Amino acid sequence: MSSEPVERRLTAILAADVAGYSRLIGADEEGTLAQLKAFRKALVDPTIAKHRGRIVKTTGDGMLVEFSSAVDAARCAVEVQRGMADENTEIPQAKRIEFRIGIHLGDIIIDDNDIFGDGVNNAARLESIAVPGGITISRAVHDQVRDRINVCFDDKGEIALKNIARPVQVFAISSAKESKTTVSPESKPALALPDKPSIAVLPFTNMSGDPEQDYFADGMVDDIITALSHFKGLFVIARNSSSTYKRRAVDVKQVGRELGVRYVLEGSVRKAANRVRITGQLVDTATGAHLWAERFDGGLGDIFDLQDQVTESVVGAIAPALEKAEIERAKRKPTESLDAYALYLRGLERSYQYGNRQANGEALRLFNSAIELDPDFASAYARAAFCYVFAKANGWSSDTANEIAEVTRLAQRAVEFGKDDAIALAVSGWALAFVVRDLEVGAGLVDRALVLNSNSAEAWSFGGWVKNWLGEPEAAIERFARAMRLSPLDPPPRTPSGTAHAHFFLGRYDEAASWAAMGGNDIAGQSGL
Repeated sequence: MSSEPVERRLTAILAADVAGYSRLIGADEEGTLAQLKAFRKALVDPTIAKHRGRIVKTTGDGMLVEFSSAVDAARCAVEVQRGMADENTEIPQAKRIEFRIGIHLGDIIIDDNDIFGDGVNNAARLESIAVPGGITISRAVHDQVRDRINVCFDDKGEIALKNIARPVQVFAISSAKESKTTVSPESKPALALPDKPSIAVLPFTNMSGDPEQDYFADGMVDDIITALSHFKGLFVIARNSSSTYKRRAVDVKQVGRELGVRYVLEGSVRKAANRVRITGQLVDTATGAHLWAERFDGGLGDIFDLQDQVTESVVGAIAPALEKAEIERAKRKPTESLDAYALYLRGLERSYQYGNRQANGEALRLFNSAIELDPDFASAYARAAFCYVFAKANGWSSDTANEIAEVTRLAQRAVEFGKDDAIALAVSGWALAFVVRDLEVGAGLVDRALVLNSNSAEAWSFGGWVKNWLGEPEAAIERFARAMRLSPLDPPPRTPSGTAHAHFFLGRYDEAASWAAMGGNDIAGQSGL
């Protein structure tokens, strides 16, 4: 036996391979190899390098990678799977390259830059039981990452893996390509229910058969959320959090736990020719009981009336004593032009792609087109101004006098036509404060918006930043906290960063550092006002 010492270390091992590789090669050998090579070069290898991983070896359709951190390994895996899902969007199902990934944290032996041992074997077996496009991890990895990455974990229990001596407790990172901002239910306790009826409106299913119509279904949900938010007697979860459940099979009891709400509204939208059908069902998250289920049919010209019917049905079921004045205010139409409304919805879809410069520019173009069709469309003016806010925050604008003048014009028009429109007021106030640097006027508009709609997570977040800039960090923290309770899974952009700033201004440096870590790269974008 050799007396030479064996080099060991504890490391995170990621094993990956291509699901159905033999089938893909059999159908199109050259095309599959070329496509896999392109994905490796453009996405996989750069992502591994970004997260400080080392590719130990490749095996045609697979690879073995080591990381010094389980968190780095998990983040890398999630980013790769999301990226692959995006790449596969336009590729026919039969030709898609989908990875299966397994991750284990264990002791390994190093020999001539290769790695061996049970740690490697565990990772390989975990990869073999992953679904295409999925990630499975061991309990050892889960314990390290559960509070550090924003995904959901599905406990699969103890599984006897092939040629592994003892069963391994396995967790699947569920819907990695969609759970961009979903928080593990195990990483935090269930949120307490508010002291008034509380509801989350989940993404409606697009039944039109055309993925291009997703924006229309999403727009219906946005408008129903906005209408419900006008009721001071309700607690309504913001779209940022409810939208994280899109295209996911959900358990309403789990939703109730994660969002801290008593009721969930689910539904679908079917748009065909000039007809629209909206279906909805209201579920009690405590019992799983369906309170009502209805179908609403009409022409495209009736779309706002159909939304009103859905809203009134919900209100009638969970808070029938709400004032008539609130109901009437919730029924006000944003515009009389359906063409302008369609452009506005498409603009919203683009604007929610935070951090994407091209999408932000496209959103601005669509909002301006909506304004051309309806020069009195308050929300379109406000959202156009918001595009300038994101351009400045991300360093995409030159912050010229012309841009400042345009933001001022847009905000003034939004306020002129939307005196009772909370979204128009809040977004305009934020734009005036951040881009134009008119803090007093901006703060006043945000406060007016909060009087009109106390359920607006965006308005609470905007108000928090303005309070920071006015030198009122304690008030800022309270506002950011309200924003995060209204959107617990996905707070409005840069809300954690705003909380970090407030704690820093108060000299609470440990808390500031903790919140800054949650805010990530957002921390840099808001400090220049």
